[in-house]
Amino acid sequence: MAIAVQRSSGGWISGLIGILIFSGSLPATRIAVMDFDPLFLTVARATIAGLLAATLLLISRPNRPQKSDWMSLLVVAGGVVVGFPLLTALALEHITSARSIVFIGLLPLATAIFGVLRGGERPQHVFWLFSIVGSGVVAGFAATGSSAGALRGDLFMLGAVIVCGLGYAEGAKLSRRLGGWQVICWALVISLLPMAAFCVATLPDSFAGVGGPAWFGLGYVSLFSMLIGFFFWYRGLALGGIAGVGQLQLLQPFFGLLLAGIVLGEPVGVTMMAVTVGVVACVAGAKRFSR
Repeated sequence: MAIAVQRSSGGWISGLIGILIFSGSLPATRIAVMDFDPLFLTVARATIAGLLAATLLLISRPNRPQKSDWMSLLVVAGGVVVGFPLLTALALEHITSARSIVFIGLLPLATAIFGVLRGGERPQHVFWLFSIVGSGVVAGFAATGSSAGALRGDLFMLGAVIVCGLGYAEGAKLSRRLGGWQVICWALVISLLPMAAFCVATLPDSFAGVGGPAWFGLGYVSLFSMLIGFFFWYRGLALGGIAGVGQLQLLQPFFGLLLAGIVLGEPVGVTMMAVTVGVVACVAGAKRFSR
């Protein structure tokens, strides 16, 4: 009994560390795109993480995925290795990281919806009510952006949430058999060659104008957001239970807004906080009735 409690507590702690790591992703991306082109940032972070993932797989030598797994791994790679990083980088050229973090509140809901589509789950009717209300809150918040730039950034963020939700749901299916850290490592490895090629093709003519903060941002999203964060997150889900520890993801917008305010000095207004609370409440309600 004591061992089971200890494992569960360890899972919650590990999951919380994972969420804290992911919460720094958007502020770090915001810093990086100040000096790096979004496309180069996307392929560079994937290349760096892919090289590290390949090294880990060579050292640990886990079982290779089955033939039927490769298409799912491509979906994971398209969602979390390429799609989400690229779309968020593009969004953060037009909006602040604080504004983008509000949209991350929809990520657990997007993952659940794709769990329905891909996993055959059948949530209760109340689930869809919370889903519609949450989407309406986000749409209303996005409509308050008066400039075309803000609207463009909002649309990029909505796209990022959709592709990431699909990548998470597909990865969750695979992790039951392959293991969580192996899923992200294989997804990074199969993306490595094209990402490395694009990285070389998009290399800036000079790095003279790239400041220290941008290098820090690139390092953070490559090492922590793309790789290490998944290790803690999937370990937490395995030890503490997916349904329980998965609720920690609802804290990510709050941690992200806090980091955006402290690290970047970005304004976090009352309206933005209220919208975030509303989105998280809707996602929590949807999760409550997801089965």
